[in-house]
Amino acid sequence: MREIVLDTETTGLDPASGDRIVEIGAVELINHLPTEEVHHIYINPQRDMPEGAFAVHGLSKEFLADKPVFADVADAFVDFVGDADLVIHNAEFDMKFLDFEFGLMGKTALSENRVIDTLVMARRKFPGSPANLDALCRRFQIDLSDRSLHGALKDARLLGEVYLELIGGRQTDLALAREAAQAPTAAQAATGNQRAARPHAPSAEEEARHAAFLEKLKNPLWSA
Repeated sequence: MREIVLDTETTGLDPASGDRIVEIGAVELINHLPTEEVHHIYINPQRDMPEGAFAVHGLSKEFLADKPVFADVADAFVDFVGDADLVIHNAEFDMKFLDFEFGLMGKTALSENRVIDTLVMARRKFPGSPANLDALCRRFQIDLSDRSLHGALKDARLLGEVYLELIGGRQTDLALAREAAQAPTAAQAATGNQRAARPHAPSAEEEARHAAFLEKLKNPLWSA
């Protein structure tokens, strides 16, 4: 089963107000576990970078000036995603930006039917508790030491770990797999520190002794 963990960084909160995507990070999962396949791009938003957004991700207008625009990287992004489900934290935010960018190109938006929103999952699993990515990483003891700034690929990797915890995958898939690998097989157990098997057929002497014993019993069942 192939899934794509996805995160974006933007110039602000609302594409309808002129905000644009500046970074996309995507991590491939196979059977809920990350592979080595990732897709990471910086995008020129063709506008200034507000101070509030810069404080979040540290991507300046100068840094992004020579990066491609979204239309130039859209096809490669779509090819990487393929028909996989999309694992996104607060999917409404990222999807509205992607929908806006594809809309500017006259292209069909990505289907929301394929989206798995980990924010919804977390709120259902831990009602009343903080459900942002930082809080979930702390809950699951996932290392946040290098997350002084947000980054789309970095956050996608962290979200992949959070998603695995939310679905119980780390325990059910990994722990049991380790136990299974360490446990002896049936064949190993059968051949471990045991005496050689005894031949089942009795000897002639044993049969004679058994017959003599039966003669001492009154109407023994074994002689029927």
